[in-house]
Amino acid sequence: MKGITAKLTIKPGSTPRFIKARPVPYALRPKVEKELDNLVNSGVLEPVAISDWATPIVPVLKKNGSLRICGDFKVTVNPALQNEHYPLPLIEDLFAGLANGKQFSKIDLNQAYLQMPVDPESRELLTVSTLKGLFRYRRLAFGITSAPALFQKAMDQILAGLPGVQCYLDDILITGRDNADHLHNLDMTLQRLREYGLKVRKEECEFFQSSIEYLGHVIDGKGLHKAPSKTKAILEAPAPQNVNQLRSYLGLLNYYGRFIPNLSTLLKPLHELLRQGKKWEWSETCQLAFASSKKALLNSEVLTHFDPALPLQLACDASPYGVGAVVSHIMPDGTDKPIAFASKTLNKAECNYAQIEREALGIVFGIRKFHQYLFGRRFTLLTDHKPLTALLGPHAGIPPLAASRMQRWALLLSGHDYDIKYRRSELHGNADGLSRLPLPVARPMTRQNDIFYFQQVSDTPVTAKQVRHATRNDPVLSAVMEAITKGRRISNTADSKPYLTRQQELSVQSGCLLWGRRVVIPPSLQSPLLKQLHVGHCGIVRMKELARSYFWWPGLDKQIEDNAGRCTTCQPGRNAPQPAPVHPWEWPAEPWQRIHIDFAGPFEDRMFLVVVDAHSKWPDVAIMRSTTTGKTIERLEEMFSRYGIPEQLVSDNGPQLVSEEMEAFLKMNGIQHIKSAPYHPSTNGLAERFVQTLKHSLKASVSQGSLHQRLHSFLLTYRNTPHSTTKASPAELLLKRALRTQLDCIRPPSRGQIVQSSQQEQSRRRSGTPRSFHIGDPVLARNYLRGPRWVPAVIVAITGPLSYQVRTNNDAVWRRHTDQLLARKGPASEPMGSPAPDIIGQTDPAEGLAASDTLPATLQEDNATDQVPEPPQTAEAAPPPPSPSLVNHHSHRYPTRERRPPDRLDL
Repeated sequence: MKGITAKLTIKPGSTPRFIKARPVPYALRPKVEKELDNLVNSGVLEPVAISDWATPIVPVLKKNGSLRICGDFKVTVNPALQNEHYPLPLIEDLFAGLANGKQFSKIDLNQAYLQMPVDPESRELLTVSTLKGLFRYRRLAFGITSAPALFQKAMDQILAGLPGVQCYLDDILITGRDNADHLHNLDMTLQRLREYGLKVRKEECEFFQSSIEYLGHVIDGKGLHKAPSKTKAILEAPAPQNVNQLRSYLGLLNYYGRFIPNLSTLLKPLHELLRQGKKWEWSETCQLAFASSKKALLNSEVLTHFDPALPLQLACDASPYGVGAVVSHIMPDGTDKPIAFASKTLNKAECNYAQIEREALGIVFGIRKFHQYLFGRRFTLLTDHKPLTALLGPHAGIPPLAASRMQRWALLLSGHDYDIKYRRSELHGNADGLSRLPLPVARPMTRQNDIFYFQQVSDTPVTAKQVRHATRNDPVLSAVMEAITKGRRISNTADSKPYLTRQQELSVQSGCLLWGRRVVIPPSLQSPLLKQLHVGHCGIVRMKELARSYFWWPGLDKQIEDNAGRCTTCQPGRNAPQPAPVHPWEWPAEPWQRIHIDFAGPFEDRMFLVVVDAHSKWPDVAIMRSTTTGKTIERLEEMFSRYGIPEQLVSDNGPQLVSEEMEAFLKMNGIQHIKSAPYHPSTNGLAERFVQTLKHSLKASVSQGSLHQRLHSFLLTYRNTPHSTTKASPAELLLKRALRTQLDCIRPPSRGQIVQSSQQEQSRRRSGTPRSFHIGDPVLARNYLRGPRWVPAVIVAITGPLSYQVRTNNDAVWRRHTDQLLARKGPASEPMGSPAPDIIGQTDPAEGLAASDTLPATLQEDNATDQVPEPPQTAEAAPPPPSPSLVNHHSHRYPTRERRPPDRLDL
């Protein structure tokens, strides 16, 4: 349909509803996928990724084996839609537009709603959820409550201005004053349909007919007449054959008795047949009374014409051999007057339906028979079978486990706007009488193949014929099938309880009991079907899917699991079970209480012993060339000497970790050894995860130095970084402090640090240390070169609390501790003897000392004898230059200790 789109309006405050796709039987999935592809290729559907609205699809099998896909919109969109108020044409309006016509033509549109595009803003409301994801209708979908009004409005717009043309939904009526005018109007109508891109269904069209029946009336060249089909069910009703049929017929007459004068006198011969002990004999008097009562019922005072302004009501009923329906109006005084009657005799297959299916068949028969009265209008549906009010209710979803025919019927009803109500049988006499005296149907009985599943099951060793025979011989299933067929409640016993809970979803087809689409298998045939399911060793899940597509019996899932579990062929190749929920380790209360260890590598021809503390997450890594038990114990002892002995040690089952030597070592130290399950590394997940982190870091830094440098750099960073679990760094939890790194250099000193340093300096100066000096003070500095032991010098810098830099007379700069300096008097430039010739230009041997001014052991030992300062020597008393032999003796870097002769004792 070109140029016209359907726009759907939602009630204010409506909440979107998203219902996931319903499970589709395994056997139907290829058909569903193929039909979805066809709808996408034809432009009816388009795939989408997300949507707030989603309606589940209902795949319904047709009698020819094909499949139809529809959305169950009455559980999602329909309750939220605002009703479109566009009037459908009245029969008087149609007749006025067709007046003066001699012949009539009727054009039927092909899939009328699917030819009308939907406004892009409204398409999200028509999103359906399928096994292939979400799809969105681009055309007006069947089952939307406002669809009839939207379509009628569009058709009136399309056909506006055409003479001799009237439209009622998808039916177009055409006429003309004569054949030429009729042909011209027909041509103009087809041209208009072509202009708007509409297509018709040729086999349903009628051309140049002398009369057409429409809405219970016959339209012909002479005018508008009452259709004989409205009263045919009464006029041609057969005479009762027994007391039950007679009672039903009398119930029909009594239902409308207020409109029939002298009814009791008219029916006196018929009432006499109901007397107790009276032999059944249908006499001429009875036949005459029967015929007279039918004429009285069809009197104009009983029947009424269709009036769109009055409420509509449809009453339906079914008997074991017939169905009946009455469409009527609710009059202003509260009474109901019939518009038309309809009845039908059931064929052999329909007689074998379950009672609930026969009752539903009666409703569908009435809906189809009076489609022109009911479609597009709201009406009340009456039934005396209470379960149908839930199964076929306008607000209940289409039952996914109902039989295929029940799903088809529920889908048909979803396109109508109705309320369904229950009415007791004694008040339901009008429909009940028609169902007990249905019109005879003369048709050849043909074998039906309605059920797709029987065709599939017949290909297996167990056939439908065997199922039918075994069901009849099984006491439980035969009783269940009889109760279903006669509409009785299934007995509440232990064996039949599974069927009692599913009674509304059970049906009978060709002597077999069905639950939805699945055939109920008797116990005698269950074992061969289980074997057939497991022929391909396809696994439990696939076996269940396959079984749910074809058959069922109580406890089927458990038997499938047991059967697959006993298969010796499948057991060796079974997959691992679902992983158990993660059970976290308890967090130790103290650091180094439980440690996790593991080996990593080889990496760069090295192995790594990884140890992680469970409390602080502090890692320690030892590089090892050998991973024997002895070497592993040595490394653990080294770590224990630094951090202490833990209470628990967690490891995998490596040979060096479970050896007798390792167990003896751990037992000797009082350590509980916890080993993970074999081939289950996640038990020791703390160490395993750190091994991954360590490997990644070492591989990423392979070009940034030696292995030791990269490892130490990684450990320093890791130990000082907050852990994702504890939210604190391992160093803070283990050492109670953060480690200093290169990044600390960017922090300026705090005011407190500066004040503290100044206070320490002032305290040092106030302490009055004898050997404290200031810049420019003359001193004697200890000489470690050849020459005199003490040489004059001047303080040029203070490098620490007890450390100084001095400059000698020959401009050599030395670093000396306060213990290596002596105060001297006099000006800083005053010479003190001639310096030794070997001192000039010589390098200070103490220049390579550390900042702490700690001397090597030999120098400390030499200096120990010089703690008592010697008196300064005068120039006259200066010692003579050393002899060559003495110079050579002191040519080594560190002079030897001078030993003094012992003092002589005076006795």
